[in-house]
Amino acid sequence: MPSYKLATYQSEKGPRAGVIVDDKLFDAAALTRNAAYETMLGIMNDWSKAKGALKKAAAAAGKSKLKSRPAAKARLLAPVLWPSAIYCAGANYKDHMEEMAKLQGMPPSPDPHDIGLKPWHFIKASRTVCGDKATVKLPAASKAIDWEAELGAVIGKKAKDVPLEKALDYVAGYTVANELSARDLGKRNQVPDAIPFKWDWVGQKCFDDACPIGPWIVPASDIKDPQKLGIKLWVNDVIKQDSNTSEMIFNLAEQLSHLSSRITLWPGDIILTGTPSGVGAARREFLKAGDVTKVWVEGVGTLTNKMA
Repeated sequence: MPSYKLATYQSEKGPRAGVIVDDKLFDAAALTRNAAYETMLGIMNDWSKAKGALKKAAAAAGKSKLKSRPAAKARLLAPVLWPSAIYCAGANYKDHMEEMAKLQGMPPSPDPHDIGLKPWHFIKASRTVCGDKATVKLPAASKAIDWEAELGAVIGKKAKDVPLEKALDYVAGYTVANELSARDLGKRNQVPDAIPFKWDWVGQKCFDDACPIGPWIVPASDIKDPQKLGIKLWVNDVIKQDSNTSEMIFNLAEQLSHLSSRITLWPGDIILTGTPSGVGAARREFLKAGDVTKVWVEGVGTLTNKMA
């Protein structure tokens, strides 16, 4: 069980960072006696010191006279409000690549490592995030909203040109995400296939509530190996995705190192590491109003959302 979990909760005065210990939610700034930790970005911007202070405060929380509330009764928002960037790995599970190739009538692609390819990411707008138990309003422009269970990694210190062997040192913690996609908005059908402007990544990936994430962040020190975690997704309690992060094509260290060679990663930035097979597009199934999705990542938690 994690030593503690970090969350952003809705207080009477607005969003604040919280620390969950034994299912009790404490205000992070009050528990650590550090006003800078009232927001998750405040914590992440000081992560080298904050991780020790939080661990010490969490260990003493049982004897604390501070007011707490049951975590289950708190309104948890997206853990990071608002990351400067959300980087999403595309086609990064072997089984997902195979199902999408089959869907498009194409032969399976070779392992990208074998042909010299690097990790590939797109960006999701940070204001698309919503939290655990939040209601996702399906966009009127799309009739094909798809689910994608993902492990999220939250950056804990500025990262630029990070060597592969040091990459995981820059991860503050892990969270759960459902990287929703509007499959029918990704292609501009009037544009010929050969023209590079055919694909609309904003239309497909960036709409309100397109990135449910949470319910919290588990410190990286509590996850022994991010490449050995079960990952599952259910729609209305019917399992759709059931895999393991060991199936990633490019592991998290490769992704972080590559991204940092192109752009500086900042504290609070999030890397969504790809989704396994079992997405709706492969089944010709899509989300509709009233559907409930649940995403579980081993050792991290379960993220639940209802569609409307």
